[in-house]
Amino acid sequence: MPEDLGVRLAIVSLNTRGVPMIGSRLADRYTVIGTALEAGDAKVACFQEVLTWWHLRLLARQMRSFQHISFRPSPAGPAGGLVTFSRLPVSGTVYRGFGLPPGAPGIPRAARLLAGRKGVLVTRLARPGLRVINTHPVANRDGDWSPAGRFYPLHRAQLAVIAQVVRSAAAPTVVCGDFNIDRDSSLFSEFAGGTGLADAFEGNCPATFRAEYLPPGATPHCIDFILTADGVKAEAATVVFTAMEPLPGGSAYVSDHVGLRASLFLTPQ
Repeated sequence: MPEDLGVRLAIVSLNTRGVPMIGSRLADRYTVIGTALEAGDAKVACFQEVLTWWHLRLLARQMRSFQHISFRPSPAGPAGGLVTFSRLPVSGTVYRGFGLPPGAPGIPRAARLLAGRKGVLVTRLARPGLRVINTHPVANRDGDWSPAGRFYPLHRAQLAVIAQVVRSAAAPTVVCGDFNIDRDSSLFSEFAGGTGLADAFEGNCPATFRAEYLPPGATPHCIDFILTADGVKAEAATVVFTAMEPLPGGSAYVSDHVGLRASLFLTPQ
């Protein structure tokens, strides 16, 4: 079929840095994030760390044209802090929790319990029939993604769940989120190879966690991704929310992460 019968749309992914809640000027930062997306042309926005109903209301208040909002309710807010906003109709939403990860030397039980509250949010767009997967695995506080790292078993277990969700797809799929794993790690290469997902940035994305929020001397890494499956091609990709924004009380970044944006082409089926 001619390529012009396919569908094009833009998607954005951003970890909104929902914590710490005190002193982070959350309402002001969320106003900037929501206002920028409302003025832009992206059809879908995948957010991570939208941890409370207040967080969600702050974004929704600014993003009026994104009338379709996907999440799974929990007592405190969206489950896993995952929310997907869409300007396009949604035909279904499914959330799958990661479950309690395996025990690992050096990982406190409290950290394992927190990791178990994370998961995968799957949103199916009605037109086109694109499946949008939004996820946020456990944070790696050590910056060590080697097999000897203490977070390695937790990451492998959570990536295995994401891989199962990806492989169960019956529609073109895009996967977005703060994966908390280094692009150059074996964890990422094994995950991408096992799922057949392609990096929208083709390995050229800069570090996505800001150096300013790391301990002195620590190296920033690319840990956020937009990944595409067969039937979806990333025609262009760029980073967004890269600069400080004017906020009451002085300029600041809207998040400790930069955002990702990709222009997607869904090939005719």
